[in-house]
Amino acid sequence: MLPTIARTGETIVMIDQRKLPGVELYVSCHTVAEVARAIKTMVIRGAPAIGVAAAYGLALGVRKSRVSGTQKLAAEFYKICELMAATRPTAVNLFWAIDRMKQTFAAGAAAGESVDQIKDRMDAEAGRIHDEDVESCRAIGRHGGALVPDGARILTHCNAGALATAGYGTALGVIRGAVEQGKQVTVLADETRPFLQGARLTAWELVRDGIDTTVITDNMAGALMRQGLVDFVVVGADRIAANGDVANKIGTYTVAVLAREHGIPFYVAAPASTIDLATPDGSRIPIEERNAREVTHVGPTRLAPEGAHVRNPAFDVTPNALVAGIITERGVFRAPYVETLPSAVHGDVSVSR
Repeated sequence: MLPTIARTGETIVMIDQRKLPGVELYVSCHTVAEVARAIKTMVIRGAPAIGVAAAYGLALGVRKSRVSGTQKLAAEFYKICELMAATRPTAVNLFWAIDRMKQTFAAGAAAGESVDQIKDRMDAEAGRIHDEDVESCRAIGRHGGALVPDGARILTHCNAGALATAGYGTALGVIRGAVEQGKQVTVLADETRPFLQGARLTAWELVRDGIDTTVITDNMAGALMRQGLVDFVVVGADRIAANGDVANKIGTYTVAVLAREHGIPFYVAAPASTIDLATPDGSRIPIEERNAREVTHVGPTRLAPEGAHVRNPAFDVTPNALVAGIITERGVFRAPYVETLPSAVHGDVSVSR
């Protein structure tokens, strides 16, 4: 499986997703500031991958610190946590990973560990977050793959594959899981304007895997559903509120409404770390507004006239009523989500069905 991100010594290496599919270029980050910049500028993107990158970045920042004494190290660590938290506001995995690294640092300090011991502890925790993400995605693939009918024509939006995670993927993990279970599937990949994650990244991943994939423009989905050419929809998520409202790439809400209108099941695949029980509903999820140039240009070519106003929200929120189920590493959870999602987070799978 394609490695999205890896750590080698004091270097974090990640594939530059802005350059795909034309060029497979790897970016080396040597400082926590460089990792934060890579997240903010979408060298690496996708909620789980952002969380892994943040964990590695914080561990790298601590490792490269030259201060003496745990109190000075703590002051420096919490400052770089603020730097990392300011990169992207919507994906909750970022803040989940930062909080987990904070807890790891605090545990080492409370145990009276030396600066070097705390550095080792932080390195180990970042590695665990990486490994756990890959295993979570594979479990999501097993659970979700069982839901996919043999012969299904699957629609997905944006990229929730190996590139959006530490490996294997969430929504694409479900597709890969179905294939590994011996099912024949074909995929329709929305191009996903304006950053074209579907056309550039999802299609690139699936073609590499030998999975039959067709790229469609975002405005084709409804027509193809009406023609009976879509059987199953699965997408990823950047944040899932306690009531099951789902923030995902802009355009996801449109796909969910169309799927409901045409009687097609709409599933969300995400690790439990994407579920934010502290956010009661989707209206409380911050939506990132990105640079207008992503809309007005494709590469160096301007598409829109100068002087036109531009909106570029990177995400929208799909209400829970449109979601057939949320596929996590702990099983498939269904409405009422306010009752079932706490079990997904805390590990009680008795309500998974």
